[in-house]
Amino acid sequence: MNKESKYKIYEDLAKKIRTYAIKEVYYGQSGHIGSALSMADLLAYLYEKVLIYKASEPKWEGRDIFILSKGHAAAGMYAVLADKGFFPKEWMKKYYQDGGMLAGHVTHYVPGIEASTGALGHGLPIGIGFAIDFRKRKLKNRVFVLLSDGECNEGSNWEAFLFAPHNKLDNLTVVIDYNKIQALGHCSEVLNLEPFAEKMRNFHWAVMEIDGHDFKDIEKAFTRLPLEEGKPTCIIAHTVKGKGVSFMEDQVAWHYNKVTDELLQKAFKELGVKENEIGF
Repeated sequence: MNKESKYKIYEDLAKKIRTYAIKEVYYGQSGHIGSALSMADLLAYLYEKVLIYKASEPKWEGRDIFILSKGHAAAGMYAVLADKGFFPKEWMKKYYQDGGMLAGHVTHYVPGIEASTGALGHGLPIGIGFAIDFRKRKLKNRVFVLLSDGECNEGSNWEAFLFAPHNKLDNLTVVIDYNKIQALGHCSEVLNLEPFAEKMRNFHWAVMEIDGHDFKDIEKAFTRLPLEEGKPTCIIAHTVKGKGVSFMEDQVAWHYNKVTDELLQKAFKELGVKENEIGF
């Protein structure tokens, strides 16, 4: 079986996530598209292969918990939830607009969103609460939290990084979208995280570094959970800000830049999609 046939389902969903997210921020004339694009491949694999959920019953008790702690990347999150049927795709036309259901940061009243985030550093502590609850009730539900790299500047996350291994929460997986760029510059310049993996291992996490755009690498990580019994898992996914659209890739400006009519068409051309085929 060749790579294309094996991973095409994830590649197709990732392409949809990128397409939908770009259209959302165009409608809302908002920013953060670079942050949404860097995590698209990770979301595609998680929602297609890993997470247990029921779109028709978002609060189903048997579900895994997924928390997008980098809540400003809401357009990408809403894209995958809409595609999976949590809510109508039409909602995305009113992204970041008065009267719309989809705020610019993920919000808990939206079906499929477990917690309002974007005040950075909150998602992991909330996820740990779920993980402890599941452990105490002897439930098999798992918890996944996706963090940004810039968000790892927050002290609340480092307290959580200490707390989770101390409590042996091997039902918890943290995914770091390590695109190396935060709001105002490259992470290495603003507040260097390196040696990141070594720090997490010293905090007693089971750690694996992957290429966050290579589905073979992504599969290798997520099919081994937990990486070590009795330890929470940290997957450091090396990604590219703005991945999939060349003029957005690895550019600090695309943390906040807006998508104009011209740039929308240019992005869609690169993605190989036609606007009238998108569906909203």
